[in-house]
Amino acid sequence: MSAALPRGVRVRVPATSANVGVGYDCLGLALDLMAEFCFEPADELAIDGCPERFRGEDNLAWTSYLEACRRLYQRPLPLHLHIDSPIPLSGGLGSSSTCVVAGVVAAQLLHTGGLDPQAALDVACELEGHPDNVAPALLGGLVSSFVDGRSTRSLRFDVAEGLRFVAIAPPYEVRTADARRVMPQSVPTEVAVWQIGHCVAAVHALATGDADLLSSACQDRLHEPYRSALIPDYEPLRRTALAAGAAAFTISGSGSTMLAICDGDEPAGRVLAAVEGMVENRVNGLWVRVLPARSHGVEWELA
Repeated sequence: MSAALPRGVRVRVPATSANVGVGYDCLGLALDLMAEFCFEPADELAIDGCPERFRGEDNLAWTSYLEACRRLYQRPLPLHLHIDSPIPLSGGLGSSSTCVVAGVVAAQLLHTGGLDPQAALDVACELEGHPDNVAPALLGGLVSSFVDGRSTRSLRFDVAEGLRFVAIAPPYEVRTADARRVMPQSVPTEVAVWQIGHCVAAVHALATGDADLLSSACQDRLHEPYRSALIPDYEPLRRTALAAGAAAFTISGSGSTMLAICDGDEPAGRVLAAVEGMVENRVNGLWVRVLPARSHGVEWELA
């Protein structure tokens, strides 16, 4: 490496929630729960800090780094990669997207000394397959995206400060492939019209903190009716969260994590207590956290 380039980099990437109910494959928001990745040149590849099954050459942060290097026409370096992530692996909070974003960002920083956000977004989107998780991980806030050819176009919005997001992750996974498989191949025009109107309203509600509008807007007809069947505890958890004061309840990404959206800390605390205190239909091993939205996306520190 050139002497002007960093010797290593620490990359911190926020958890994300995709779809936000009615924004299938286009909406996502960043949450204040950070995964940290440390990349340091080494004699050979070494990965630690994560479960053993992710420590090989197929590690997603490593393969994303390799692909980003290829696109930069740079020779990849053998690296020591340390991962410290509190994001549950059951799916739905962007655990895979954090790896993709970290690898792409690390490649740019280690080999060019700087970050090109649009180029990083385009590469990360291609690697992930859709922009709803990687865009808010890079940009923070609430992001609406679409792919135009090979370029990803993203619009970022601030999330109202008072909103809180209760992330509820059961101790089992929903495979993304299964969640895609249960989706219908086509939908009636009336469903498409319903989604468009409700998606626009949901964006406005999240930006303004209008909990009443959010409650009406987050009524998905496109994917949640099908995907909820893949989450055995969806219905009792939804009923409990809404009865405790959540304004809206959505599947986060393709699941199994769910998100109860609340108007402030007090109702969020009630929802958390109600979900953790369930007696009937109790879910053992449930992971529950109250999270604010995160206004900033990926951050890094050069060594």
